[in-house]
Amino acid sequence: MVGQGDRGWPVFASGALEARALRRLVEAMPKAELHLHLDGSLRPATALELARTRGIDAPRDFRTMFEALVGPDRCASQAELLRAFDLPVALLQDAEALERVAVELVEAKAADAVRYAEVRWAPALHTTGGLSLDEVIAAVVAGTRAAATRTGVVIRLICTALRSHDPTLNVRVAETATRYRDQGLTGFDLAGPEAAHPDPLAHRRAFETARAGGLRITVHAGEWGGAAQVRRALAVRPERIAHGPGAIDDDALCAELIARGVTLDLCPTSNVQAGVVPALADHPLARLHRRGVPVTLSTDDPTVSDITLSEEYLRAVGEIGLSLPELWTIDRHALEAAFADEATLDPLRAEFAGWGAMIPELAPSD
Repeated sequence: MVGQGDRGWPVFASGALEARALRRLVEAMPKAELHLHLDGSLRPATALELARTRGIDAPRDFRTMFEALVGPDRCASQAELLRAFDLPVALLQDAEALERVAVELVEAKAADAVRYAEVRWAPALHTTGGLSLDEVIAAVVAGTRAAATRTGVVIRLICTALRSHDPTLNVRVAETATRYRDQGLTGFDLAGPEAAHPDPLAHRRAFETARAGGLRITVHAGEWGGAAQVRRALAVRPERIAHGPGAIDDDALCAELIARGVTLDLCPTSNVQAGVVPALADHPLARLHRRGVPVTLSTDDPTVSDITLSEEYLRAVGEIGLSLPELWTIDRHALEAAFADEATLDPLRAEFAGWGAMIPELAPSD
């Protein structure tokens, strides 16, 4: 009943779903996003104000600031793309700035019909201006909580440690993060330059500390090194892996991800920017999903990639080749992989199910 039309849009028994109708459908779809970085989500207008009021050497007009914050369409490597975060991090060195950007991120997600989101950031990057780890976390907690209360978006936080940081510092990050578990901080992550720091087990103690404190574990892997890096990440026993598209090249690894129930939180546009895949049409999102590997779909960094989650969803259909029922299945799986308790997730599952029941195009074909 569902196929692909000449223009790449889904075709139903009643005819082609026009691009505008598809866009409106996806924009209205209740969405869950699990791979979302705070420092990759800074609005250019906010960045201009922060630079001016903090006396930071940065662009002073919108166009130039926009160009400074948005990463290249394609970089030679993950390391090159990571340079796009230098300016946002420099601008986010006080509690007021962190809280404001957290509020604005939640507001942006609410405007895009995102009903559940997990926001991650690396607190240790925001201490050069004198803030403590506690103060950094408290500011983001305050901002996301205020915006979540006002908008109705359900927010959970993930504390990220960096591969390039001293393992002892990352243990401190994990210890601090566990103190905010009852304030919505539910996950612990490791990110940063993979090529220079490939082994996540260098930070084993930080993962153990986070897990012992009740935090759930995810880890960035596969923005460099392909399937081997994804397999290496499994050594820290994560529930989810951020990125990992190269798993498609290893049948045994795919089988292991399925058997262990490890979800890949995929970000196709970001993966193209980082040079992980040559083009969106080459991204293995659809192939991984059809093979049975648990996957979710996220933006990674809305500003760095200059994209909304609705636009990422539309690209997944129009360029990667997902059908609408497949997209809807992936969207709903995010609620199963989310780092939240059942009492929080059950009403969201019911909301999503009720919405989907009204849209016949989302029903799988026979």
